[in-house]
Amino acid sequence: MALSIGDPAPTFSLPDGKGNIINLAGLQGKRVVLYFYPRDNTPGCTKEACGFRDAYADFQGKDVVVLGVSTDDAKSHEKFTAKFELPFPLLIDEGGQVATAYESYGLKKFMGKEYIGVSRATFVIAPDGTIEQIYKKVKPESHAKEILATLD
Repeated sequence: MALSIGDPAPTFSLPDGKGNIINLAGLQGKRVVLYFYPRDNTPGCTKEACGFRDAYADFQGKDVVVLGVSTDDAKSHEKFTAKFELPFPLLIDEGGQVATAYESYGLKKFMGKEYIGVSRATFVIAPDGTIEQIYKKVKPESHAKEILATLD
């Protein structure tokens, strides 16, 4: 059954690159932008992450928590965070269980090859823990600004 706006957001508890555990229950009362991306240090993912970085002060001004999620490991996340000075946590979803719960993990096709991986998608979670907005067709370059526009 597909996730819809108004549904309870699937719970999660994931480590970031520094080993801190971040869970949805601990963010109750805050609006959360949870964005799933395929891989650290790839062109589209870098553009998307840097878009969130560049708009981070605007998200903070709206009391919004930004979290990136991929299946990359801690070392990869830490290098990516340092290289692009990302001010928000990147969470490690080893095995893709959380991405699966958010319908953002599965069969993908790229250049004629099929593989299993994370699909680019973003979920805005309301302070009450329900899904406020879903973005499945994401343009990495302008995605952060698109979300900010809908938060007003």
